[in-house]
Amino acid sequence: MPMHYLRALTSPHRTHLSNRHLGRSLAFVAGAVNAGGFFAVGQYTSHMSGIVSSLADGAALGDVPVLRAGLMSLLSFVWGAAFSTIMVNWGKRRGAQSQFALPLILEAMLLLSFGLVGATLDASGHIEAILSLLCFVMGLQNAIVTKISRAEIRTTHVTGLVTDIGIELGKMLYWNRVSDDPALEPVCADRDKLRLLTSLLAMFFCGGLAGAFGFKYIGYIVTVPLALALLTLAIIPVYDDWQAVRRRQSPLNF
Repeated sequence: MPMHYLRALTSPHRTHLSNRHLGRSLAFVAGAVNAGGFFAVGQYTSHMSGIVSSLADGAALGDVPVLRAGLMSLLSFVWGAAFSTIMVNWGKRRGAQSQFALPLILEAMLLLSFGLVGATLDASGHIEAILSLLCFVMGLQNAIVTKISRAEIRTTHVTGLVTDIGIELGKMLYWNRVSDDPALEPVCADRDKLRLLTSLLAMFFCGGLAGAFGFKYIGYIVTVPLALALLTLAIIPVYDDWQAVRRRQSPLNF
């Protein structure tokens, strides 16, 4: 049962249930990396609104370091999303079961590297390198979930989540008056969508708590459990592809 469940989470054959379970798991990871990364570099890395604003501020004030850091962060996030898309399409063209798992494996490896060498980079003053790495990871993850869920789920930023929660609450609270117009449909909230959005927000918040407390009391090594969790989510489809390659290469496979 656990193997079947893990296989379904990142399988190319998607269901609403697997999308939601994976989305909640990755929302937790994104919250942890975002909040924990703030302790590391003093900058949130999971959303680009603040980054683009800092770019504008840096340009207006002539603050070259702020401008350079913002530009590197923005480009890293974009390239993370682009690289994720390349990996997914590469796997898809080859019929790989791991087409969605491969970017998660890469994300896990990057987080593992960050956890092991982040303190060294910080001590040597390579803050921009850390910032770029975390932005790349967040772009990588956001693109994965966007493609998997057909843009239904986002995990690395909550502005859209909170907006959609407000919209559904507004629908829920709206008083539908009786109308003689048969074409006028009553306003109804999508309660299932509201539950999903609320759960994603809650998981992002819980991940943020875990990341913030982890970085505060443990340090960079707190990203290692996050990396291991991602590996657990993604490893089964990779194993399936490896087994398929072995069967094709076997001399007994006529």
